[in-house]
Amino acid sequence: MTLGGTDLNLLLFLKVLLEEGNVTRAGQRLELSQPAMSAALAKLRRRFDDELLVRAGRDYEITPFARDLLPEVQHAVRLLGRALHLEDEFDPETSQRSFRMAMSDYALAVVHEPLVRLVREAAPGVRLTIENLGPDARSSERVLLDHDVLIAPLGFGFPGESRPLWRDRMVILADRGNSRLRDGVLTLEDLARLPHAVPSFGPGVLTPADRAFGEVGIDRRVALQVSGFLPLPFVIAGTDLVAMVPEMLARIHVRGAGPLVQVEPPFDEVVLAEGYWFAGDRLSDPAHRWFFDRLEEVGGMLAPG
Repeated sequence: MTLGGTDLNLLLFLKVLLEEGNVTRAGQRLELSQPAMSAALAKLRRRFDDELLVRAGRDYEITPFARDLLPEVQHAVRLLGRALHLEDEFDPETSQRSFRMAMSDYALAVVHEPLVRLVREAAPGVRLTIENLGPDARSSERVLLDHDVLIAPLGFGFPGESRPLWRDRMVILADRGNSRLRDGVLTLEDLARLPHAVPSFGPGVLTPADRAFGEVGIDRRVALQVSGFLPLPFVIAGTDLVAMVPEMLARIHVRGAGPLVQVEPPFDEVVLAEGYWFAGDRLSDPAHRWFFDRLEEVGGMLAPG
């Protein structure tokens, strides 16, 4: 179909190329070969007299002109789809789509097994890529262009639209032989005296644990700081260090007569709420709607019973 001498298929190619910022990923998303996408990119470059995508190391980045153009292209594709009552088809049983996610290490630990299982059962050809949620995700202009979805705690100012997934409560993790542990209990005085291992999520990020200890007037003796929640169980074992971690993560490491024990915090319950973020335009794609439904199915599985 053409309009004013312009092939309207190129509009969709342009949208996906700029959203993905990568010729190969755009081709996978449209289920087209890399030569076909490269040919489309060459036509678009001539049409707009701009490179649109330029090499940056081993990958691409979109040009300033393309970054300004992208919202207009997304809007145009939405309007065109509504006017013509068009919708891309998505058959999970035959699709070779790839979905790229960024998430916290804690989210990865609890999400990967049920998510991979659900996707493989319904869509054996669909591929998932999971990357670490970097400290610049909240301020990055590209994070929702480079990723289909982010999974992280709610209330931390990530870009895009968000939906809740599950809630977890925070618990204390300690070595079974901790010198101040009595009958599985640690008091406020114990927590004030013991050394703590704490997670770091980037400059200026205040965690639920930070707020909880501040509310009870405890200035923790931070002896060790690590990146994220995932290393904490490993650095605590065999030491007097304690840490506050999400209970779902604690359960993975507290088994039988192992070295670690889960301790109830001696203060009001502290809740960690996880959600997912996405660019609003993703909802116009039936493949993304299908994938978001799988995420919410996982969230339902992780919700307290």
